Amino acid sequence: MNPLRWKLHWQILAALILAILVGSMLNPYMKETPPSWVLNLKGGIGFFGTLFINALKMIVIPLVGSSIVVGVINIGADKDFGRLGLKTLGFYALSSLLAVVVGLLVVNSLKPGDVDPEVREKMQAQAANAEADKIAGAIENAEKSGQSFLGIFERMIPTNVVDAAANGDLLAIIFFSLLFGYFASRVSKEQKEAQQTLWESFNQVILKLTQFIIRFAPIGIFGLVCPTIMDTGWDLFEVMLNFALTVLAALAVHFFITLPILLKFVGKVKNPAKHYQAMTPALLTAFSTASSSSTLPLTMQCVRENSGVSKKVSGFTLPLGATVNMDGTALYECVVVIFLAQLFGIEMAFATQFQVVLLALLTSIGVAGIPSASLVAIIIILSATGFQAEQITIGIGIVLVVDRILDMLRTAINVFGDSCAAVVIAKSEGEEGILE
Repeated sequence: MNPLRWKLHWQILAALILAILVGSMLNPYMKETPPSWVLNLKGGIGFFGTLFINALKMIVIPLVGSSIVVGVINIGADKDFGRLGLKTLGFYALSSLLAVVVGLLVVNSLKPGDVDPEVREKMQAQAANAEADKIAGAIENAEKSGQSFLGIFERMIPTNVVDAAANGDLLAIIFFSLLFGYFASRVSKEQKEAQQTLWESFNQVILKLTQFIIRFAPIGIFGLVCPTIMDTGWDLFEVMLNFALTVLAALAVHFFITLPILLKFVGKVKNPAKHYQAMTPALLTAFSTASSSSTLPLTMQCVRENSGVSKKVSGFTLPLGATVNMDGTALYECVVVIFLAQLFGIEMAFATQFQVVLLALLTSIGVAGIPSASLVAIIIILSATGFQAEQITIGIGIVLVVDRILDMLRTAINVFGDSCAAVVIAKSEGEEGILE
């Protein structure tokens, strides 16, 4: 059978498996001083991954902006706009809260931080060899972000929309697009129709461009994953196995139990398993890119074409979710903080753990638009719950050992949570043919 005729999700899965196999075979050559041919091969493979991720980033801002403007204009009356907005934010708050609670229950049950002193020393040795520049950068960003949560609202209102678009500030673009779409629906009938025609045609062009770029997803994903496996291999994960398994268990509970329950009982979806099948290409791409924003074009395509959600709902909920709804990230932050408390022997009373829950919810939204977002959020929470500066530095170094693979997993959870919101809200709006 010709692989080029396979469905997209099978092509992506095959590329992912091939990347892991090739990366694992070449990993031994990366020890100490790699030969030049291996470095050249790694650079050549990574080149295609860079092209793919750059192409996705290229269309994110115009796709988000035009989708929200079209969605809000189509909603029309401000009563509909307010209802849809409340439903969206309400679902995102509920799913994120459930994710954090799941993480809290799992990490307290499995206690991955209760380790032998010898293992603890190995972990701290790994932390000493971690990427010092990345840790320092994350701490610096945390200090800037932690000054005040009012900074979130400052970033939300851009002083220059063009500059916000150039810097990829999705929060600012979403806020401006919501306002623009709302007031475009309040002008005269002729002007509204002109705006609607303009933005819908622009959005259609961007969607066509998106479909073209997504055809190259298998090649791009191979180029992204293979160099990562070449660099890290699997040896680094052994020391952190208990922690990684705890995060995996918590993510699995949320992915396979919590979200399907929401689909079944809140969204009235007869067979939630169909949604997993519908979202497979987006989930595999999210896992490979570790970026909800970069995966957004494919997420929107899967939700519209495979799950049957209208452009009106998907264009409003998904771009918003890619910025403010981070189920996997919030869960991960909670697990990391409790794990490090166990590791350093810090007692956390119920009140402190409740504070961790609230901070995980807030920071998963508040710092999503800055570099090393999850690490920044974790540093803010650690600082707020009484960790010393030295413990924070060592703790972040420990987490970095397995952060890459877990980042890929939690991004897939983030994307799936966004897609569930689109389905639930579409069902609540009375749309027919969803997942049928």
